[in-house]
Amino acid sequence: MRLAVLLVHYHTPELAAAAVEALRRDTAGLDVEWLLVDNGSDAPGRALLESLPVRRLDPGANLGYAGGVNFGAARSRSDALLLMNPDVLVLPGCVPALLQALADGAAVAGPCFWWDEGRRLRLPPSEPRTRRDELSAVLAGRGGRWAERARRRWRRHARRHWRASGPLASYALSGSLLAVRRSAWERVGPFDETFRLYFEETDWLRRVERQGLPARYVPAAEAVHLYSQSAVREPQARRWFEESARRFRERYYGRWFADLLAAAARLPAHAAEPPRPIPPEGLDLTGLPFPLWIEVSPSPAGFPAAAERLEAPPPGPWRRPAEVVERLAPGDLVVQAVDEAGRELLRRTLPDRRERG
Repeated sequence: MRLAVLLVHYHTPELAAAAVEALRRDTAGLDVEWLLVDNGSDAPGRALLESLPVRRLDPGANLGYAGGVNFGAARSRSDALLLMNPDVLVLPGCVPALLQALADGAAVAGPCFWWDEGRRLRLPPSEPRTRRDELSAVLAGRGGRWAERARRRWRRHARRHWRASGPLASYALSGSLLAVRRSAWERVGPFDETFRLYFEETDWLRRVERQGLPARYVPAAEAVHLYSQSAVREPQARRWFEESARRFRERYYGRWFADLLAAAARLPAHAAEPPRPIPPEGLDLTGLPFPLWIEVSPSPAGFPAAAERLEAPPPGPWRRPAEVVERLAPGDLVVQAVDEAGRELLRRTLPDRRERG
Protein backbone atom coordinates (compact mmCIF):
# COMPACT_ATOMS: atom_id res chain seq x y z
CA MET A 1 0.00 0.00 0.00
CA ARG A 2 1.58 3.26 -1.11
CA LEU A 3 1.04 6.09 1.37
CA ALA A 4 0.84 9.81 0.62
CA VAL A 5 1.80 11.90 3.65
CA LEU A 6 -0.09 15.14 3.16
CA LEU A 7 1.02 17.85 5.59
CA VAL A 8 -0.79 21.21 5.51
CA HIS A 9 1.39 24.04 6.83
CA TYR A 10 0.76 27.66 7.82
CA HIS A 11 3.64 29.73 9.26
CA THR A 12 5.02 26.90 11.44
CA PRO A 13 8.17 25.72 9.61
CA GLU A 14 9.96 24.45 12.72
CA LEU A 15 6.94 22.36 13.69
CA ALA A 16 6.68 21.02 10.14
CA ALA A 17 10.34 20.01 10.20
CA ALA A 18 9.89 18.16 13.51
CA ALA A 19 6.72 16.47 12.22
CA VAL A 20 8.48 15.28 9.06
CA GLU A 21 11.42 13.91 11.06
CA ALA A 22 9.12 11.93 13.37
CA LEU A 23 7.19 10.62 10.35
CA ARG A 24 10.36 9.56 8.54
CA ARG A 25 11.46 7.50 11.54
CA ASP A 26 8.04 5.87 11.81
CA THR A 27 7.63 5.11 8.09
CA ALA A 28 11.09 3.66 7.45
CA GLY A 29 10.72 0.84 4.93
CA LEU A 30 7.31 2.00 3.69
CA ASP A 31 6.54 3.33 0.21
CA VAL A 32 5.81 7.00 0.97
CA GLU A 33 4.98 10.00 -1.20
CA TRP A 34 5.77 13.21 0.69
CA LEU A 35 3.59 16.27 0.02
CA LEU A 36 3.67 19.52 2.02
CA VAL A 37 1.07 22.15 1.16
CA ASP A 38 2.49 25.55 2.11
CA ASN A 39 -0.50 27.76 2.93
CA GLY A 40 1.79 30.52 4.13
CA SER A 41 5.41 31.14 5.05
CA ASP A 42 7.98 33.91 5.03
CA ALA A 43 11.32 33.70 3.22
CA PRO A 44 13.23 31.96 6.06
CA GLY A 45 10.31 29.58 6.53
CA ARG A 46 10.25 28.69 2.84
CA ALA A 47 13.98 28.05 2.92
CA LEU A 48 13.56 25.64 5.81
CA LEU A 49 10.63 23.86 4.16
CA GLU A 50 12.52 23.53 0.88
CA SER A 51 15.40 21.87 2.74
CA LEU A 52 13.10 19.08 3.93
CA PRO A 53 12.94 15.78 2.02
CA VAL A 54 9.37 16.51 0.85
CA ARG A 55 7.67 17.96 -2.19
CA ARG A 56 6.57 21.48 -1.30
CA LEU A 57 3.34 22.60 -2.97
CA ASP A 58 2.57 26.32 -3.07
CA PRO A 59 -1.11 27.10 -3.76
CA GLY A 60 -0.35 30.83 -3.79
CA ALA A 61 -2.73 31.69 -0.94
CA ASN A 62 -3.96 30.43 2.41
CA LEU A 63 -6.59 27.90 1.36
CA GLY A 64 -7.44 26.90 4.92
CA TYR A 65 -7.02 23.34 6.13
CA ALA A 66 -9.81 21.91 3.96
CA GLY A 67 -8.53 23.63 0.83
CA GLY A 68 -4.94 22.61 1.59
CA VAL A 69 -5.89 18.96 2.05
CA ASN A 70 -7.88 18.97 -1.20
CA PHE A 71 -5.05 20.70 -3.06
CA GLY A 72 -2.57 18.03 -1.98
CA ALA A 73 -4.91 15.05 -2.40
CA ALA A 74 -5.65 16.08 -5.99
CA ARG A 75 -1.93 15.81 -6.77
CA SER A 76 -1.50 12.29 -5.47
CA ARG A 77 -2.72 8.88 -6.55
CA SER A 78 -1.38 6.84 -3.63
CA ASP A 79 -3.49 4.02 -2.17
CA ALA A 80 -3.82 5.77 1.19
CA LEU A 81 -3.62 9.35 2.45
CA LEU A 82 -2.25 10.53 5.78
CA LEU A 83 -3.85 13.93 6.39
CA MET A 84 -1.95 15.88 9.00
CA ASN A 85 -1.36 19.17 10.80
CA PRO A 86 2.25 20.24 11.38
CA ASP A 87 1.73 20.39 15.17
CA VAL A 88 1.59 16.59 15.46
CA LEU A 89 4.48 14.31 16.38
CA VAL A 90 3.80 10.65 15.64
CA LEU A 91 5.21 8.21 18.18
CA PRO A 92 6.88 4.93 17.15
CA GLY A 93 4.44 2.53 15.53
CA CYS A 94 1.72 5.12 14.93
CA VAL A 95 1.59 5.10 11.14
CA PRO A 96 1.94 1.28 10.80
CA ALA A 97 -0.94 0.82 13.28
CA LEU A 98 -3.17 3.20 11.31
CA LEU A 99 -2.30 1.47 8.03
CA GLN A 100 -3.07 -1.90 9.61
CA ALA A 101 -6.53 -0.61 10.54
CA LEU A 102 -7.06 0.34 6.88
CA ALA A 103 -5.79 -3.07 5.77
CA ASP A 104 -8.28 -4.68 8.18
CA GLY A 105 -11.17 -2.90 6.46
CA ALA A 106 -11.46 0.60 7.93
CA ALA A 107 -12.13 3.42 5.48
CA VAL A 108 -10.58 5.95 7.87
CA ALA A 109 -8.58 5.63 11.09
CA GLY A 110 -7.33 8.02 13.75
CA PRO A 111 -4.85 7.72 16.63
CA CYS A 112 -4.81 8.21 20.37
CA PHE A 113 -3.52 11.74 21.02
CA TRP A 114 -1.42 12.88 23.96
CA TRP A 115 -1.13 16.52 25.05
CA ASP A 116 2.46 16.18 26.27
CA GLU A 117 5.53 14.32 25.11
CA GLY A 118 5.74 12.55 28.48
CA ARG A 119 2.38 10.88 27.63
CA ARG A 120 0.64 11.85 30.84
CA LEU A 121 -2.44 13.69 29.57
CA ARG A 122 -4.64 11.99 27.00
CA LEU A 123 -6.46 14.36 24.70
CA PRO A 124 -10.18 13.73 24.29
CA PRO A 125 -11.81 12.38 21.15
CA SER A 126 -13.82 14.81 19.10
CA GLU A 127 -17.04 15.81 20.79
CA PRO A 128 -20.17 13.84 19.89
CA ARG A 129 -22.33 15.78 17.42
CA THR A 130 -26.04 15.25 17.95
CA ARG A 131 -28.76 17.78 18.71
CA ARG A 132 -28.82 16.62 22.31
CA ASP A 133 -25.06 16.88 22.73
CA GLU A 134 -24.89 20.28 21.06
CA LEU A 135 -27.66 21.70 23.26
CA SER A 136 -26.11 20.15 26.35
CA ALA A 137 -22.74 21.74 25.55
CA VAL A 138 -24.27 25.19 25.01
CA LEU A 139 -26.35 25.05 28.21
CA ALA A 140 -23.24 23.96 30.12
CA GLY A 141 -22.03 27.52 29.66
CA ARG A 142 -24.64 28.58 32.22
CA GLY A 143 -22.77 26.55 34.85
CA GLY A 144 -24.34 24.74 37.79
CA ARG A 145 -26.24 21.52 37.17
CA TRP A 146 -26.34 22.16 33.43
CA ALA A 147 -22.55 21.91 33.36
CA GLU A 148 -22.49 18.88 35.69
CA ARG A 149 -24.90 16.95 33.47
CA ALA A 150 -22.98 17.90 30.34
CA ARG A 151 -19.68 16.76 31.89
CA ARG A 152 -21.17 13.38 32.84
CA ARG A 153 -22.46 12.87 29.33
CA TRP A 154 -19.15 13.94 27.74
CA ARG A 155 -17.13 11.83 30.21
CA ARG A 156 -18.86 8.59 29.18
CA HIS A 157 -18.01 9.35 25.56
CA ALA A 158 -14.36 10.20 26.29
CA ARG A 159 -13.67 7.25 28.56
CA ARG A 160 -15.09 4.80 26.03
CA HIS A 161 -12.22 5.84 23.78
CA TRP A 162 -9.57 6.13 26.50
CA ARG A 163 -10.33 2.63 27.81
CA ALA A 164 -10.32 0.94 24.41
CA SER A 165 -7.76 -1.86 24.19
CA GLY A 166 -8.11 -2.36 20.42
CA PRO A 167 -9.52 -0.56 17.39
CA LEU A 168 -12.85 1.01 18.31
CA ALA A 169 -15.66 1.79 15.89
CA SER A 170 -15.91 5.59 16.12
CA TYR A 171 -16.41 8.64 13.92
CA ALA A 172 -15.21 10.97 16.74
CA LEU A 173 -11.78 11.35 15.15
CA SER A 174 -9.56 14.41 14.89
CA GLY A 175 -8.61 15.95 11.57
CA SER A 176 -5.16 16.65 13.05
CA LEU A 177 -4.14 13.18 11.85
CA LEU A 178 -6.30 10.87 9.74
CA ALA A 179 -5.38 7.84 7.65
CA VAL A 180 -7.79 7.46 4.75
CA ARG A 181 -8.20 4.86 2.02
CA ARG A 182 -8.02 6.44 -1.44
CA SER A 183 -11.17 4.54 -2.42
CA ALA A 184 -13.04 6.10 0.53
CA TRP A 185 -11.75 9.58 -0.34
CA GLU A 186 -13.00 9.22 -3.90
CA ARG A 187 -16.35 7.78 -2.82
CA VAL A 188 -17.09 10.39 -0.14
CA GLY A 189 -15.49 13.29 -1.98
CA PRO A 190 -13.08 15.97 -0.77
CA PHE A 191 -13.38 18.19 2.27
CA ASP A 192 -15.97 20.94 1.94
CA GLU A 193 -13.90 24.12 1.50
CA THR A 194 -16.69 26.34 2.83
CA PHE A 195 -15.36 25.14 6.21
CA ARG A 196 -12.19 27.23 6.01
CA LEU A 197 -11.01 26.18 9.44
CA TYR A 198 -12.66 23.82 11.95
CA PHE A 199 -15.50 21.35 11.34
CA GLU A 200 -14.13 20.34 7.93
CA GLU A 201 -13.24 16.83 9.17
CA THR A 202 -16.42 16.67 11.30
CA ASP A 203 -18.50 17.28 8.20
CA TRP A 204 -16.42 14.83 6.16
CA LEU A 205 -16.67 12.08 8.80
CA ARG A 206 -20.43 12.60 8.98
CA ARG A 207 -20.51 11.95 5.23
CA VAL A 208 -18.36 8.85 5.75
CA GLU A 209 -20.86 7.61 8.33
CA ARG A 210 -23.82 8.29 6.03
CA GLN A 211 -22.12 6.26 3.31
CA GLY A 212 -21.90 3.33 5.75
CA LEU A 213 -18.10 3.24 5.63
CA PRO A 214 -16.28 2.06 8.80
CA ALA A 215 -14.11 4.39 10.89
CA ARG A 216 -11.78 3.28 13.66
CA TYR A 217 -10.13 4.92 16.66
CA VAL A 218 -6.81 3.06 17.04
CA PRO A 219 -5.34 3.27 20.58
CA ALA A 220 -2.15 1.47 19.51
CA ALA A 221 -1.44 4.41 17.17
CA GLU A 222 -0.13 7.19 19.40
CA ALA A 223 0.82 10.78 18.63
CA VAL A 224 1.48 14.01 20.48
CA HIS A 225 -0.69 16.94 19.43
CA LEU A 226 1.00 20.23 20.23
CA TYR A 227 -2.48 21.75 19.98
CA SER A 228 -3.62 24.73 17.93
CA GLN A 229 -0.20 25.99 16.92
CA SER A 230 -1.29 26.89 13.38
CA ALA A 231 -4.68 28.37 14.27
CA VAL A 232 -3.23 30.83 16.79
CA ARG A 233 -1.22 32.39 13.94
CA GLU A 234 -4.35 33.08 11.89
CA PRO A 235 -6.09 36.30 13.03
CA GLN A 236 -9.39 35.20 11.49
CA ALA A 237 -9.42 31.81 13.25
CA ARG A 238 -12.11 32.73 15.78
CA ARG A 239 -14.43 34.14 13.13
CA TRP A 240 -13.87 31.10 10.94
CA PHE A 241 -14.72 28.84 13.88
CA GLU A 242 -18.04 30.59 14.50
CA GLU A 243 -18.91 30.54 10.80
CA SER A 244 -18.03 26.86 10.46
CA ALA A 245 -19.97 25.87 13.59
CA ARG A 246 -23.05 27.68 12.30
CA ARG A 247 -22.72 26.12 8.86
CA PHE A 248 -22.38 22.59 10.32
CA ARG A 249 -25.39 23.02 12.62
CA GLU A 250 -27.62 24.37 9.87
CA ARG A 251 -26.61 21.56 7.53
CA TYR A 252 -27.22 18.67 9.93
CA TYR A 253 -29.77 19.99 12.43
CA GLY A 254 -31.63 22.69 10.51
CA ARG A 255 -31.59 26.48 10.71
CA TRP A 256 -34.21 26.49 13.46
CA PHE A 257 -31.95 24.44 15.72
CA ALA A 258 -28.91 26.60 14.95
CA ASP A 259 -31.01 29.62 15.96
CA LEU A 260 -32.05 27.81 19.15
CA LEU A 261 -28.42 27.13 20.05
CA ALA A 262 -27.50 30.77 19.40
CA ALA A 263 -30.32 31.92 21.68
CA ALA A 264 -29.33 29.43 24.39
CA ALA A 265 -25.75 30.69 24.25
CA ARG A 266 -26.99 34.17 25.15
CA LEU A 267 -28.72 33.04 28.35
CA PRO A 268 -27.09 34.44 31.50
CA ALA A 269 -24.77 32.17 33.44
CA HIS A 270 -25.49 31.13 37.02
CA ALA A 271 -23.59 33.21 39.51
CA ALA A 272 -21.27 30.87 41.36
CA GLU A 273 -18.14 31.17 43.42
CA PRO A 274 -15.16 30.17 41.23
CA PRO A 275 -13.19 27.09 42.25
CA ARG A 276 -10.29 27.67 44.61
CA PRO A 277 -6.92 28.06 42.85
CA ILE A 278 -4.30 25.36 42.97
CA PRO A 279 -1.27 26.65 44.91
CA PRO A 280 2.11 26.86 43.18
CA GLU A 281 3.30 23.64 44.82
CA GLY A 282 0.54 21.64 43.10
CA LEU A 283 -2.76 19.90 43.79
CA ASP A 284 -2.97 17.96 47.06
CA LEU A 285 -4.72 14.62 46.47
CA THR A 286 -4.41 13.36 50.04
CA GLY A 287 -7.41 11.34 51.18
CA LEU A 288 -8.92 10.80 47.73
CA PRO A 289 -9.69 7.26 46.53
CA PHE A 290 -7.51 5.70 43.84
CA PRO A 291 -7.48 5.00 40.98
CA LEU A 292 -8.79 8.35 39.83
CA TRP A 293 -8.68 10.66 36.83
CA ILE A 294 -7.31 14.19 36.75
CA GLU A 295 -9.13 16.20 34.08
CA VAL A 296 -7.67 19.44 32.69
CA SER A 297 -9.72 21.80 30.54
CA PRO A 298 -9.34 25.36 29.22
CA SER A 299 -13.14 25.64 29.25
CA PRO A 300 -14.86 27.10 32.34
CA ALA A 301 -17.46 24.33 31.95
CA GLY A 302 -14.72 21.74 32.57
CA PHE A 303 -15.04 19.90 29.26
CA PRO A 304 -13.84 18.80 26.82
CA ALA A 305 -10.80 17.94 28.89
CA ALA A 306 -7.54 16.08 28.69
CA ALA A 307 -7.10 13.48 31.43
CA GLU A 308 -4.44 11.60 33.32
CA ARG A 309 -5.38 8.35 35.07
CA LEU A 310 -3.56 7.78 38.35
CA GLU A 311 -3.49 4.22 39.68
CA ALA A 312 -2.01 5.25 43.04
CA PRO A 313 -1.23 8.46 44.93
CA PRO A 314 1.71 10.38 43.44
CA PRO A 315 4.78 10.97 45.64
CA GLY A 316 3.76 14.60 46.11
CA PRO A 317 1.15 17.13 44.92
CA TRP A 318 -0.07 16.69 41.35
CA ARG A 319 1.44 19.18 38.90
CA ARG A 320 0.56 19.63 35.26
CA PRO A 321 3.26 19.12 32.61
CA ALA A 322 4.90 22.52 32.11
CA GLU A 323 4.95 22.18 28.32
CA VAL A 324 1.15 22.01 28.11
CA VAL A 325 0.32 25.43 29.53
CA GLU A 326 3.20 27.11 27.73
CA ARG A 327 1.59 26.25 24.37
CA LEU A 328 -1.89 27.55 25.22
CA ALA A 329 -3.31 31.01 24.80
CA PRO A 330 -3.21 32.91 28.11
CA GLY A 331 -5.88 31.87 30.58
CA ASP A 332 -6.68 29.69 33.55
CA LEU A 333 -7.40 25.97 33.40
CA VAL A 334 -10.08 23.99 35.22
CA VAL A 335 -8.75 20.88 36.98
CA GLN A 336 -11.00 18.15 38.39
CA ALA A 337 -10.33 14.91 40.24
CA VAL A 338 -12.90 12.31 39.21
CA ASP A 339 -13.27 8.70 40.40
CA GLU A 340 -13.71 5.61 38.23
CA ALA A 341 -17.50 5.88 38.48
CA GLY A 342 -17.40 9.45 37.18
CA ARG A 343 -18.08 11.19 40.51
CA GLU A 344 -16.39 14.57 40.79
CA LEU A 345 -14.33 14.61 43.98
CA LEU A 346 -12.52 17.92 43.68
CA ARG A 347 -12.66 20.96 41.39
CA ARG A 348 -9.98 23.64 41.27
CA THR A 349 -8.60 26.38 39.01
CA LEU A 350 -5.04 26.24 37.73
CA PRO A 351 -4.07 29.92 37.39
CA ASP A 352 -2.03 31.04 34.41
CA ARG A 353 1.26 31.97 36.07
CA ARG A 354 3.21 32.84 32.94
CA GLU A 355 5.07 36.12 32.94
CA ARG A 356 3.16 38.79 31.05
CA GLY A 357 5.05 41.57 29.36
